[in-house]
Order: sequence, then C-alpha cells, then structure tokens
Amino acid sequence: MENLMRVCRSCRAVGTLLLTALSWSSCLPVGEEAVCTAPGLGRYTISFTGKWSQTAFPKQYPLFRPPAQWSSLLGATHSSDYSMWKKDEYVSNGVRDFAEKGEAWELMKEIEAAGEKIQSVHSVFSASAIPSGTGQTSTQLEAHSRHSLVSFLVRIVPSPDWFVGVDSINLCEGNRWKEQVTLDLFPYDAGTDSGFTFSSPNFATIPQDTVTEITSSSPSHPANSFYYPKLKSLPPIARVTMVRIKKRQRVFGPTPPVMVRMGNEIEDSLLETPLDCEVSLWSSWGLCTGPCGKTGAKSRTRYIHLQPANNGTPCPELEEETACEPDNCI
Repeated sequence: MENLMRVCRSCRAVGTLLLTALSWSSCLPVGEEAVCTAPGLGRYTISFTGKWSQTAFPKQYPLFRPPAQWSSLLGATHSSDYSMWKKDEYVSNGVRDFAEKGEAWELMKEIEAAGEKIQSVHSVFSASAIPSGTGQTSTQLEAHSRHSLVSFLVRIVPSPDWFVGVDSINLCEGNRWKEQVTLDLFPYDAGTDSGFTFSSPNFATIPQDTVTEITSSSPSHPANSFYYPKLKSLPPIARVTMVRIKKRQRVFGPTPPVMVRMGNEIEDSLLETPLDCEVSLWSSWGLCTGPCGKTGAKSRTRYIHLQPANNGTPCPELEEETACEPDNCI
C-alpha cells in the first residue's frame, strides 16, 4: 500500500512538471525568429549597385540639373529594438531630411541616441555617392550576435522624397553567419512630400503619410515618373550584395568607401522598358475654309506629351481634317 502511494505521488509530480512545461511553451511568441548564437563578429563587404538607366526607366529620365544619381549610403547594424524605417509606418525627422534633401545629420543623431539609450545599435556604416544612375559603391560593416540586423537608406536624386533601402535584414541564421545576401531594391516614397515627378518642386504632405512602395501602377497617376501601367512590376532600380569577409581576410578597422563608376556595361541595366507615346486631347475644330458654294475643310490638332522609347507604341497622327460648309461665305 505504501509503495502504491509513493507511485501515485510520483505520477502527480510528473503531471505537474508536464503541465508547467506546456504552459511555459504556450507563452513563447509565435513566429519569432530564433536567437542568433553565431560566434564572434560578422564582418561583411556591402556593395550597392545602381541600375537606374534610361533604357530601364525611360519616362522623364533626368539628364541634367541634376542628372540621375544616388546619394551616399547610410546604414546601421542593430537589434530588433531599433528601426531605421519600415513600410507602412511614419518616418522620423532624420529619415525625412535624408529622403528629401540627402542631409544625414539628424538621422545620425537619432542612430547615436538609440545606441546610447537602449544599446540597440552596434555600428554605423556609410558608402560614397554615385554620380550617375548606374554605378557601384561599397564599404564594410560589422554585426554582432545581439545586433545582427542591417538597415540602410540611399536617396534617389533628383526626387521629392524617394529612396531605396533595406529594413532589418538578418545576417545571422541560427548559430552561423550567412555567407552572402543579395537583394533587388525598388523605390519607396517616404510620405513627406507629395511630388509626382523626379523634378517636382517641394510640396509637403500634410498630414504626413506612411512609407509606401512605388510600383508601376501606384501612385495611379499618368504624371508619375514611375508610372508604367503596362508592366506588372517595375524592374529593380538597384541591388545590394553583402558578402561575408573570411577570417583569413584580416580587417583593421573600418575600410574607406570605394566607389567604382560603371556605365551601361552593367548587364542588368540593358533591360529595355517600352515607353508608349502619350499625346494631348484634340484641340477644338478650326474655322471652315473654302470657296462659296463648295465643300470646305476644317482641322484640329494635338501635341505630344511623351515621346515613345524602346519599341513602345508610336505616336498617332497629330492633325485631323474633315469636310464642312464654309463659314461666313460671301
């Protein structure tokens, strides 16, 4: 009998432990990423490649004052406690200044404050500007197991408040550092300026909007510089590649940014996006002219808004004539 009671007490103890374990596991966040346990520091070369060519993006392509180009790249490695920018959320004053004017001072102060206050930023990195739409710039970054996320911004120049970048890309996978990460980049609107075209004058968005991705059909306005309604999606306007630096490649402190100018020899920039001709509405019919007692003629005209490119639909006739009875015949 005594042995039976001991067995029952043991069963109750095991049951209690099992219930405790089950209740604890049910409290774990669903879908949360595994904690990074990669040893040491993750050191990477980050290369940003601009693919903003006139053949890939022919509509309103900026050729001068200023021509198409990219600002300097500014980024940070950080923990999940920090966010530089996020789609569908409002940007900070620092990101606004960077996206609208390319000014990094306020954003740098925000990153520094986040690092000091909650220890959420491990390092800051930057790469030099690219003075053309196609080209490449690179630098190095360093990540830590507690700060394995990467975010950065590059402003599209000229533009109202458009940029490309990445938000909290994880360089860690469980107990190891990823060897390489490559991402195609697409344009975003910071939600602080309402301009539709690359060269739009400053027109603040009031109230401020959230960050939205610019697509071939959104904003749905023919004047928009990225509006290509016949395309399912825009071609990538840039690409970023982060390659891990092997241990045998010893790195002594930060490496100065390296910028390599590249033209249309970049293979991806040879993509040709068809651009259809766009014309105005017809003007009013002109006066009917001709001799009395005979059929006269009148005409109307329209003009070209946008020249076709890359085998896009050619322009239609710009003048039309029709028969009529002469006006004020004498």
